[in-house]
Amino acid sequence: MLNNINKLDNVDFEELKVSASKASALLKSLSHPDRLLLLCQLVQAESCVRDLEIATGIKQPSLSQQLGVLRDNNLVSTRREGRQIFYSITSAEALAVMQVLYHLYCEPQHAERMQAKLAQIHQQSEDVPV
Repeated sequence: MLNNINKLDNVDFEELKVSASKASALLKSLSHPDRLLLLCQLVQAESCVRDLEIATGIKQPSLSQQLGVLRDNNLVSTRREGRQIFYSITSAEALAVMQVLYHLYCEPQHAERMQAKLAQIHQQSEDVPV
């Protein structure tokens, strides 16, 4: 991989700037510990707000604020069932970063779930007509 980084002869720097901007926005979205905790929970399964509050210990109104940031940045989606709102990860990029963070900082026992979720998101993105 380092060999590819060192080859800058045929790099479109305007395209690289766009990619850097996208990467920066994603990392900014992930740069809060509470948002990372929420995404760690959502990697395991779709969850309602109350379950997220219990699992993470993040209290209202901070919980709603951090979920709003994730939603506004298109990292998670919601669905309503009665009075409950359920959240799930919808960003393959965010999940890929979470996978790297998980391998660097967390126990490997949930790595298989993360791999399965990443495959599911990739499959869903391939099924969407362009």
